Amino acid sequence: MHLRTCVAPPGRFVFGVHAPRYTVLNLRGKESIGPLGCMDDGSFVENERNFPAGSLTVDDADLVFEILNPLPFRGTTYILKTWADAAAVDPGRMRLPRPTATSLTQAFRELLGTDNDQQLTTLFAGLPSALQLALASTSTDPLDLARLAELSCEILHGTRTGLPAGLKFSRDDQGRVRPKIHNHPLFEALANNYHLPDDYKLAMVLRAGVQGDSEIVGETGNSRNHVFEYLRRNSYIPGGHYASNMAEDAVRYRIDDLSPADLQGLRHLYYQRTYVRLAAELGLAMPPPLQTLEVEALEALRQRINAALAAAPRAQPANTATLWGWNLGFDYAPTGYRLHASHQQIHTQYALLPGHVPARDSLGNEVRGGLPAYGCGDLVAETVARYRQEHGRGFFADYIAAIRTNQRTDGNPEGPHSLVVYEDDQVMLFVPKAQTSQWELQIMPLAPVGNILEADTPTRAALDRALLIAQKILAALGARLVTSIEFPKRFDNPDHDQRLLYALLPRLPESPGAMSEAQLRFINGHYPEDFAAVCRARLAEIEKKIPI
Repeated sequence: MHLRTCVAPPGRFVFGVHAPRYTVLNLRGKESIGPLGCMDDGSFVENERNFPAGSLTVDDADLVFEILNPLPFRGTTYILKTWADAAAVDPGRMRLPRPTATSLTQAFRELLGTDNDQQLTTLFAGLPSALQLALASTSTDPLDLARLAELSCEILHGTRTGLPAGLKFSRDDQGRVRPKIHNHPLFEALANNYHLPDDYKLAMVLRAGVQGDSEIVGETGNSRNHVFEYLRRNSYIPGGHYASNMAEDAVRYRIDDLSPADLQGLRHLYYQRTYVRLAAELGLAMPPPLQTLEVEALEALRQRINAALAAAPRAQPANTATLWGWNLGFDYAPTGYRLHASHQQIHTQYALLPGHVPARDSLGNEVRGGLPAYGCGDLVAETVARYRQEHGRGFFADYIAAIRTNQRTDGNPEGPHSLVVYEDDQVMLFVPKAQTSQWELQIMPLAPVGNILEADTPTRAALDRALLIAQKILAALGARLVTSIEFPKRFDNPDHDQRLLYALLPRLPESPGAMSEAQLRFINGHYPEDFAAVCRARLAEIEKKIPI
């Protein structure tokens, strides 16, 4: 069976083009023709076109492009020509409008003619819970959000200022100290709303310790770009994981507010924790405690780890892969469905993954040697290995060549053809030929770097910069919910072809992820080349405002 990928030797993209022509036997037994309404002139509109007299012949259906993802495990993308042609003519449609200003306090004042604070508080308290939740997610009025915050939990106020100073706590059934929250979805929606006054944010969620007992085990930056590293002990990731989180004195809810120094701090803690853990596993001398490694010391530690691994190839650490991800943004539907996995403040999460995991069968017998532990980068490694087996060539070498020589999906020689959004000496930010999110962007090193252990200081800095650029572009287009993931090579994988890959996956309002996506069939309304052109235009606008 051939490898299901759109990448082919000697470095080109191949994809399918459907030109459907078919007939449909009409099996309907009767007609149900009736009026649907009327035109402005009073003439009736009826549904007779929905009830054809005989069988149908469809010989002018729209072309559909079927593009296998470069990475087979990520499915296939389908582009309907009609939709994509419309987007090519009007690329400005590839954006989301900014949220409209919303204030229920102002609406009550205008509709009811009241400015009485107690009356307004009573009206807010009497709203159905679904309306409270919708307002908590969408209001841009700090007064709305402050009133709802007082309803969601018990807040302590300063005796002199009257401002929120903290929360009331109590012990739960297990004796644990927990904040007194009356409505958790409402509390979470409010805490994630940028327009909630900062005093409330600090009291409810931002102050270290207010959300739980997770220890702070790392720190970098100052009050302008202060980042904490939290340990998540009892994690869904075996062995625990870490979160680098903007601290309470560096409030960051929007990408617009995120600086290069902020992102460097978030990523520095990821590099530092990974290198320190690997050094400990290899028995290397550890850096001094209770201080952050400078960039030069971090690079020296990385080089010592690689030297130790080269000197004793069999002395591999138990943990052989990284896991890194970033959920940006949060939203709740009024029905209570949570629309994204993140929480307040910009933060990233990371961990190390073992090479193998102990295993047993359904009878309780131990499986000798255990099982390979899962890491998403392993799926990329399988693709690379199968591609070389099938073609005798490197997958990523051909993939980069295909990106460089790409032509428009629709074959139009006049429109934009490049998939590259940004490039420097170290990395490439590009639109994948087959996007699994309508606005997906990807980042990869240009040199054979497969993981952050192989990434030197310039490469790490370039990756950080490209991540920030990608997020800034998506934010400029109106994206507010973005999931970013890393596909790394295992430390003990000697294949130099596999590249470190980052995917940024925006969540769009009308792309909920349903039947098609569950089958790994991704529906797209534009050509990837046109989206790349839109991103380049946004980047040019961003660079005029701030240096990245």
